Amino acid sequence: MNKNQKFIFTTAVIAATAMWSLAPRVARAEPSPALDRVSIWLGGFQADIKGYTSVRDPGNNVDTGDQQILSGNKTVQRAKLDWLIMESQGFSVDYFRINDKSSRAITQPFTFEGVNYTAAGRIASDTTLDVGNFSYRWWFGDASNNHVFGLGLGAAYYKLDATLNASVGVGPLSYTTIQRYDDSGWAPLVTLGWRSKISEQVRIYADLSGVRKNGSDLSGTITNAAIGAEWFPWKNLGIGAEYASTRIRLKQRDDASTARVRLEFDGPAVYMRLRF
Repeated sequence: MNKNQKFIFTTAVIAATAMWSLAPRVARAEPSPALDRVSIWLGGFQADIKGYTSVRDPGNNVDTGDQQILSGNKTVQRAKLDWLIMESQGFSVDYFRINDKSSRAITQPFTFEGVNYTAAGRIASDTTLDVGNFSYRWWFGDASNNHVFGLGLGAAYYKLDATLNASVGVGPLSYTTIQRYDDSGWAPLVTLGWRSKISEQVRIYADLSGVRKNGSDLSGTITNAAIGAEWFPWKNLGIGAEYASTRIRLKQRDDASTARVRLEFDGPAVYMRLRF
């Protein structure tokens, strides 16, 4: 993790420890065996990533169409923190970053006055996307239940820093547009979760979350889904493994043009697990 990531995560850990220590004794009844008072994930996943982008600039007669600019495997770092302040209620924090530089030749057929043409060129992107989620979660199940379901409501923070460069030519004519975006904001978040204790050392889980951002030049959706298992050979230290899927759709508009970025990544994830 970089300095900003370490600062965010360290602050969250300190806040969780403080809130847990200051919570009234009555609020510290035993939770379900499927939950922990404090739960930390540190790791990431090796994702099979597909990336698509398009740039439309009518003023310069540039329309690249939907072009695939990324394919292959990439490691995505991720950190998560959950802590309870009551028997079945608490907070959850999740953070990940995607950084990519890519370039690819493009072709776009079109028809003008009954004649078929093909526009050819290149589209390049340099994109960094930070996403941090914070939610309040309710878990349905008490100390007598080995299986719990959860609902969470909160907010997600977006920060997009992207440069898109599109050059398209038809015969002797060529057009180029370069767009630089640096935007951030908050969006509502909904999460669903399921936890199940199989034994003292093994638990399984599933998570689903969705974010939608509207009302500004930057808009879009992010959805995450994961199913996994945890193994604790020691009381407070273990390993988590899951299969995760993320879909990101972003659209950036200005007075003259529209740029779209679509990312899809799926793959296995491994985490160092800490619980208290």
